[in-house]
Amino acid sequence: MTTDPLRIGFVTGATPDKWARHWRERRREPLELVPVTEADQLEGVRDGSLDMALVRLPVDRDGLHCVRLYDELQVAVASRDHVLAAADEEVTTADLVDEQLVRPHPSGWTPAADQLDWPPMTEREAIETVAAGTGIVVVPMSVARLHQRKDVVTRVVTDLEPSAIALVWRIDRDDEVTQTFVGVTKGRTANTSR
Repeated sequence: MTTDPLRIGFVTGATPDKWARHWRERRREPLELVPVTEADQLEGVRDGSLDMALVRLPVDRDGLHCVRLYDELQVAVASRDHVLAAADEEVTTADLVDEQLVRPHPSGWTPAADQLDWPPMTEREAIETVAAGTGIVVVPMSVARLHQRKDVVTRVVTDLEPSAIALVWRIDRDDEVTQTFVGVTKGRTANTSR
């Protein structure tokens, strides 16, 4: 008898490997990890093609359970030749006030300088753009690490709220298998109960 796999979406920068490994050690149901973009991170959960997803908050939680799992620092990425490269490991938004932001920041924060009308771009494209010497991009640290390049620098932006990763699933799909995966993400062992 074969069972359908538990399909878990994960947004760029999220790291589901540890949880997938624990799942596979404890359960017979197959687990399938599906990369999703931040723009489409809820689509598969809402349409039923994904059972759950690791998403970057904030999201529209209507009809969804949401468990916040961890936070990560926001970093500014700029060309190695940019003035930001001279800064220590940390900067503030005041240090970035005159910069061009090549990709909108989800919080709505924007530098005070007049901003150009950039076309929509992925995190990778934004980092390639700043590597060429144009502007900065602010992304979660895991995204900056994923797209790390020798020609860019990253600096923690200390006064921006951290980015949060959460696990979401539809309220009407709150079964034993789902709750077991939630338990895995929260560190419950095979011998722990809710």
